[in-house]
Amino acid sequence: MFTGIVEELGTLKEAEDTSTGKRFMIAARQVLDELKIGESISVNGVCLTVVFCDKDSFCLNLVHETLDRSNLGELKMGSQVNLERALKLSTRLGGHILQGHIETIGVILEKKKDGDGAMITVRLDSQWMKYCIPKGSIALDGISLTIASISENIIKVALIPHTLDQTTLGIKDKSDTVNIETDIIGKYVESLLYQQSNV
Repeated sequence: MFTGIVEELGTLKEAEDTSTGKRFMIAARQVLDELKIGESISVNGVCLTVVFCDKDSFCLNLVHETLDRSNLGELKMGSQVNLERALKLSTRLGGHILQGHIETIGVILEKKKDGDGAMITVRLDSQWMKYCIPKGSIALDGISLTIASISENIIKVALIPHTLDQTTLGIKDKSDTVNIETDIIGKYVESLLYQQSNV
């Protein structure tokens, strides 16, 4: 589990093709504190398992399913990524509950400056819009955000200066992709209602 509060921007240092997908080496600092092999880490919102780590980087294996369902396959050497270690029970829940399971990829249609912040417009696949509500939570590239408004399959999200400074949304622009994870609460409610209607 994660909270959608990005701890730091990492940099893709190495990317190697494997028989099952890719192997990434990511340079980082803050998230390496107490990070161990076998632990989960969120990379642009995708829950992955650490297979190696040293004093300035860590390594991950990505299977084809992960590469197909997220934007991690678009990354190149030097690309920056949002990093967050798994949630501890003793940690404040500053964002909202995330699983790190990407449902779809959104496309940024517009990024407009709004004072020191910005407003971005993102297009989603229509099937995921039932889990989106105005002022509800959504994760873009693993960042916990609030939906400002909705029009058909398009959402608008306001970004504060801190988010622009500390995450990939500061460097992304029109036509760039973002990993989408909708709010888990809506999915549980839907499942419960479906079960009750079939009793």
